[in-house]
Amino acid sequence: MRISDFDYDLPEELIAQQPLSQRDASRLLVVNRETGTFTDTQFVSVTNYLQAGDCLVLNNTKVFPARLLGRRIPTGGSVEVLLLSELEPFVWQVLARPGRRLRAGTRIEFDRSKLSATVVDSPDDGTRVIKFDQVPELLKTIDEIGETPLPPYIKRDGEETADRLRYQTVYAQETGAIAAPTAGLHFTPEILDKLKRNAVRIAELTLHVGYGTFEPVRVEDVSEHRVLGERFTTTAEAAKVINESRAAGGRIVAVGTTTTRALESSVSDAGEIVATHGFAELTITPGYNFRAVDALLTNFHLPRSSLLLLVSAFAGRALTLEAYRHAVRERYRFYSYGDCMLIL
Repeated sequence: MRISDFDYDLPEELIAQQPLSQRDASRLLVVNRETGTFTDTQFVSVTNYLQAGDCLVLNNTKVFPARLLGRRIPTGGSVEVLLLSELEPFVWQVLARPGRRLRAGTRIEFDRSKLSATVVDSPDDGTRVIKFDQVPELLKTIDEIGETPLPPYIKRDGEETADRLRYQTVYAQETGAIAAPTAGLHFTPEILDKLKRNAVRIAELTLHVGYGTFEPVRVEDVSEHRVLGERFTTTAEAAKVINESRAAGGRIVAVGTTTTRALESSVSDAGEIVATHGFAELTITPGYNFRAVDALLTNFHLPRSSLLLLVSAFAGRALTLEAYRHAVRERYRFYSYGDCMLIL
């Protein structure tokens, strides 16, 4: 299967540049896999599609301000760094621009000397490894001077005050993500409370969204692509709730592709969710046999992306691409701050 088989045409004006004034004001496209039909509705009606006994599974990761702006010392050239993962104390793997000028030994200064670092390695994968000069509380300093790492297709200058709140789910708890699990951005406390009153169970796990989620697929043959591992935790409490729901006949409804990846990485040979802590290294492409997820709530994803591959694996390539064409015709908003679909 070729990555070019997962392409679609998207008018640029349909790429959402701002969040809506209300989280739950987004639109919802309901996709029925059995009948191949689509229903256009509003996200607030999601409560009508979940039944008593179902289990809604959320990813409670929290985005940290991983985008740092600085300058090279002594030339003064501008540098932008996206923190990817902490390798050891004060040592981070990063994406950097302009990367070709950041060779080992280069010194970088961030935010008028509040923080400085040295490039210590330039791996072949295009990332850089930097070592920060020691400060009393590195993460606190990063939180003070960093910016929300908005995706590159959101084309506006810098972080806006609202982004710190809106590029975060209302249930975010565990800090560690460099991108939001965007399917969860539509939920409000009121909708979650209504689901609970309707006897829908809610379970939370944590997958820290990293570079693996949005790394481009650079090969034509889909089978050659591997999604990088991302740290995740499925607690014993979450596993218990999910397993009890399924045993009672309820559906497991994953909120987002990251939740799906964590769940499918936590399922045993017997088909039960087990408490797991480690790296989700699963690459899900069409032909994959889902064992943990019965329904999927997801945003609209980029063409030729691993996320679109995962959704196509769940709903089928033809139905997924037809749903995307329908969404374009109906002028849905796409990507992180856009609308969503529920695949049943």
